[in-house]
Amino acid sequence: MFQKLIAVATAFWLLAFSAASVQAETFKLAVTDLVGMEELQREFGPFKAELEKVTGHQIEFLPVTNRTAALEALRFKKVDFVLAGPAEYVVMKKRAKADVVVGLYRPDYFSMIVVKADSPYFSVKNLKGKHIGMGSVGSTSRHLGPMHVLSEAGVNPLKDMKVTHTNVKVVWEALKKGDIDAAGIGRSDYDSLLAKEAENNGLQRNAFRILARSPDLPNDLLMVGSHVPKKTVEQVRQAIGQNSDALIASILQGADHVKRYKGMRFLINIGDQDYDVVRAMFGTAGYPEYADFIGD
Repeated sequence: MFQKLIAVATAFWLLAFSAASVQAETFKLAVTDLVGMEELQREFGPFKAELEKVTGHQIEFLPVTNRTAALEALRFKKVDFVLAGPAEYVVMKKRAKADVVVGLYRPDYFSMIVVKADSPYFSVKNLKGKHIGMGSVGSTSRHLGPMHVLSEAGVNPLKDMKVTHTNVKVVWEALKKGDIDAAGIGRSDYDSLLAKEAENNGLQRNAFRILARSPDLPNDLLMVGSHVPKKTVEQVRQAIGQNSDALIASILQGADHVKRYKGMRFLINIGDQDYDVVRAMFGTAGYPEYADFIGD
């Protein structure tokens, strides 16, 4: 009996020692499409705090100026974890041999081609020779996705039309005024823009028509540098899987950027082949090697 008590006490001591060892580790986290510490803290501060709680690791934000800076930080071991989109994944996988911890599945994450409801365009092919506005260069849902939708419908976006890239809000206003014939944006953009119209007694949903849309796009990802031990990666992956509800709730406590994750779930098993469609999108946009970020 005494020996059993000793064994139990020893086991508890080892567990406590192990937990203390885990807590002593510090990792850096970057988010590819946010610039500045203040924005990182405002949008993902609650998530960072919850991730520290469930993993036992201390996590520090590393602000990056753009996607290329995040890639270089991974390559030179200046950052350990990166929250990235599908377009970032294919480049980081190729250039930094970064791996996936978990996927962040976003319901209804797709690209669309939007026209005015009273426009004469009822087929994507009708847009040949026309002017289309899209969001930021290199964005999965605002650039690569719309370009691929056009290509799949038999329109070469690099040759058959004029494409202008700018802020999504500028694209929307240009569509409303008739300065462009169509807009290539993401579904979450469309919903938020229509919500703003409603707030300002502007145009209603029936003023617009979705001409075409992509299939659902691959997931956003929490990526990890190749220098982080596999054992640590697996421990973080399991901690996220076992505490997903609390972590999702913490993500949604952020300000504006994180609204896109409403209804999300974590996916533990992510296949590299899921992102072949994104590699094809890079080819459509004129970058078949997908070795660099477009626009950086």
